[in-house]
Amino acid sequence: MFRQFVVPAGAPRQLVLGNLLMTAGNGAFMTCSAIYFTRVVGLSPAQLGLGLTIAGAMGLFAGAPLGHLADRRGTREVAAALVAVNGVAAIGYLFVRDFWAFVLVAGVFVMSERGSRAAIQALTSGLLQGDELVRIRAVVRSVNNVGVAGGTLVAGFALQVGTSQALSVVLVLDALSFFGSAVVLARVRAVAPAPPAVAGPPKRSVLRDGPFVLFTALSGVLALHNVMLEIAVPLWVVTHTEAPTVVVTVLYLVNTISVVLFQIRVATRVDTLDRAVKAFRLAGLVLLGTCALFATSATGSAVFAATALVAAGVVHVWAEMLTSAAAWTISHDLAPADRQGQYQGFFFTGYAASAMIAPTVLTLLLIQWGTPGWWVLGGLFVAASVAMGSAVSWAERVKARHNAGIH
Repeated sequence: MFRQFVVPAGAPRQLVLGNLLMTAGNGAFMTCSAIYFTRVVGLSPAQLGLGLTIAGAMGLFAGAPLGHLADRRGTREVAAALVAVNGVAAIGYLFVRDFWAFVLVAGVFVMSERGSRAAIQALTSGLLQGDELVRIRAVVRSVNNVGVAGGTLVAGFALQVGTSQALSVVLVLDALSFFGSAVVLARVRAVAPAPPAVAGPPKRSVLRDGPFVLFTALSGVLALHNVMLEIAVPLWVVTHTEAPTVVVTVLYLVNTISVVLFQIRVATRVDTLDRAVKAFRLAGLVLLGTCALFATSATGSAVFAATALVAAGVVHVWAEMLTSAAAWTISHDLAPADRQGQYQGFFFTGYAASAMIAPTVLTLLLIQWGTPGWWVLGGLFVAASVAMGSAVSWAERVKARHNAGIH
């Protein structure tokens, strides 16, 4: 079982380690960030929410330009620099004492995070190819879950202590994890930057790529399932079911452990555009089943509700692994080789937009409307997953015309 996590020395191992360090620190920070900013900094919950929304909007438009910068200046160099900026921003949180300072630091944090993710994806695509690329991306996601779990455990000790000093230590550890990751990434073998052509593509050429824009939008719709588990499901358990709240913890454990154990196996089977399209279609149906199980949990006894919720969690994580693997393959294969950074940055913008609107949309749809909302959401997942095939077919037709010299 654990042999699947063994990766070759050199670039693959460095990429895995760099990602692990980042997620471990971030896992610790995200676990106690709300408590830190309200108790230590003194922000109200409303100010915290508004500040994060503003920072999210700032980051929304940073991915593609910073990805383009990585294409032109070197993916390794830009990735390492942006991860280091993330560390500086984490330290900056220690000095925040009012709302606007929080917005400024959070904006820098989110923008550098969006850009670094795009640069790291482009760096990975530049260093690895074929089956190795597919496998290492899956290993990274599995290991990231291990890092988040470890960071969450560390944060748990800080929350147990409960002092401002203990919470501040978590921020310091988060910053150190970013700095450590930046050092590791800076030592990865360099990928030559794409040479600027005299009449080369513009910085925002991805916006003119209709198929990729459609694919990104559909991915953003499907990405609603991530926030669904994080925000909507806990609220659903408390307000609409008889299940004990401990079920929420069980669902998180099921999700984390499943991704760690099975993401690599799923991803290695989704290594072509055709297989990725089929994986998306299957994921849409699986997500529909997930929504049906969550809706069913509102009926019956506590035991019945808990059983339905856990079953939904198991089914959901299967869809999550399918969509992740399919998205990696399609986002890589549809992007021009010399613009991977720009395209990956734009692709992550879809996820960022989804994460920004999802709390409001899902709360109204699922918590306020109730059971019918789950069926609407399930239908939306199916529609988006089926439309993926049209987006990829469109992209292949455009590519074929381009190769034939027809513009």
